[in-house]
Amino acid sequence: MSHRPDAKSMLDERGYEGELVRGQNPALLMEKPVRDRITESYYWKEQCFALNAATLCDRAVEVTFIGGTYGQQKPTPFLCLAFKLLQLHPDREIVLEYLHNEDFKYLRALAAFYVRLTFDPPDVYKTLEPLLADYSKIKRRRNDGFVLTYMDQFVDDLLTKDRVCATSLWKLPNRQLLEDLDLLDERVSPLGEEIDEIDADDDEPREAEDTEGLPEEQVNGRSRNGSAEG
Repeated sequence: MSHRPDAKSMLDERGYEGELVRGQNPALLMEKPVRDRITESYYWKEQCFALNAATLCDRAVEVTFIGGTYGQQKPTPFLCLAFKLLQLHPDREIVLEYLHNEDFKYLRALAAFYVRLTFDPPDVYKTLEPLLADYSKIKRRRNDGFVLTYMDQFVDDLLTKDRVCATSLWKLPNRQLLEDLDLLDERVSPLGEEIDEIDADDDEPREAEDTEGLPEEQVNGRSRNGSAEG
């Protein structure tokens, strides 16, 4: 689809012929006040207008923090690019390529945000849960400045919160419900093997103490008190 002079015209349902997400134009997944702030922002007009899936990737690797709006409700570059991604609605393979790029963490965060907004519930869990093992440091822009957070925390927010980066997220079904419906396999924690090893160590019988050669009263003392008195 070619770019129109007015980006807002892409939000007109009468002119949208692309794939729908939960029955609507993907660009409408963001609330109207947020969309308006984005399309009226300088960054959108100067940096996002003519982007396609390839050039958006180039722009995203320049991003240095995540966030929604700040100050006088000014949208961050991260939020503007997320909205552009919703407009473009690229093939899933492209989104996953963004997501699996370990060299550019903010491109990965952008893809994770898009996945949460557009993928079906089972695919949201399957796609995002592996990132809970990504402990990369990332910056988040808030009204009062920047804070340090981590990729796994950002992904956990996407999976558990109703609002992230100034965007209301559609209600994600509980994971257990999807498991009960056989839509998801039980999640295996990345710490599972370590926990199993600890449990195995705790279950091993303690070796009997060698009391040969000790005086009888000392042996009896160990039996009563668990250790010899010093």
